[in-house]
Amino acid sequence: MLRKALKSYIISFLVILGSLHKGFASDQEIFNNPDTITAIAEHHAEADDHHKKFDPGTFIFDHIGDAHDWHLIDIGKTSIAIPLPVILISKEKGLVVFMSSKFHHGHESYKGFYLHTDGEYKGKIVETLNDGTEVVPFDLSITKNVAALLFSVALILFIFIKIGNAYKRNPLAPPKGLQSLMEPVILFVRDEIARPSIDEKKYEKFMPYLLTVFFFILINNLLGLVPIFPGGANVTGNIAVTGVLAFFTFIITTINGNKNYWKHIINMPGVPLWLKTPPLPIMPIVELIGIFTKPLVLTIRLFANITAGHVISMGFLALIFLMADINKYLGLGVSVVSVLFIVFMIFLELLVAFIQAYVFTFLSALYFGMAVEEHH
Repeated sequence: MLRKALKSYIISFLVILGSLHKGFASDQEIFNNPDTITAIAEHHAEADDHHKKFDPGTFIFDHIGDAHDWHLIDIGKTSIAIPLPVILISKEKGLVVFMSSKFHHGHESYKGFYLHTDGEYKGKIVETLNDGTEVVPFDLSITKNVAALLFSVALILFIFIKIGNAYKRNPLAPPKGLQSLMEPVILFVRDEIARPSIDEKKYEKFMPYLLTVFFFILINNLLGLVPIFPGGANVTGNIAVTGVLAFFTFIITTINGNKNYWKHIINMPGVPLWLKTPPLPIMPIVELIGIFTKPLVLTIRLFANITAGHVISMGFLALIFLMADINKYLGLGVSVVSVLFIVFMIFLELLVAFIQAYVFTFLSALYFGMAVEEHH
């Protein structure tokens, strides 16, 4: 670092000395010379850019966050990415549709819109109105997570339509190919999750949702571990996605709640009267709060576990660059340990991918079972 700084100042000194030699100008004339000042400024800017410190926080959250394009690889200073549709509703321009490549990775604006690369609106599209004010338009863009979600939905439809058609053609034939791979998992969801948690006579009603949510979470978890396109998106690590899944569970539970379910919330049997009536109805309040905390728990549990796995893996990768910023040999030595930990984390996340799909589906089935349980 010291050697580079010294080199920078030597070059600046030589630029000034050259100007002195050419015109024998005074010191004031030298520093008033735009070419001299520009040369010095450009050199220092280049040196500062070259030695800009590695920011692990930005590195990690850029990789697990959403984006308006699908980044593939960086070759030198060239970033290669798949552009995605930008769909905006502007106050002045109405509906505006274009491809994210128009932004040139945030370096250019398009029709008064530009993509913030840092600051408060980092990753968001901002519009400059005619009066010069900046506003955030209503954004319906197909972002990286949305594109990955659509891909996973298409993959799930392909798998299960193909399996369903195979069963329709010959329902008594032994499973083969894709059927033999998926049938044990489907039976696991039915026999180990739905049946024990929901009434034996009513569990089939909830099977389509339970199977859908299980395979949706599982496939997106697995795709998130694939570092190359079309994998690598952090769909189930997005709290909006997990929140919507939990909201579906909440709606199904609430709609299917029977008389016995609501009775246990409003007027729990076996509880002292003073705990469930005014002026201190503690238990009904607690139970009503529990209706809303259950989907909240589902949301945060899935989001936090998937995000944590990605953050830890990227943290070990960032450690290589942090050490290399101090000394390249130190970075090389740390890289061996970091890569081993990353491989370990990938295998651990494979296990977590199945566990989190199971836990979300199991808790959903448990809530459905509580909603339809008959009085004994």
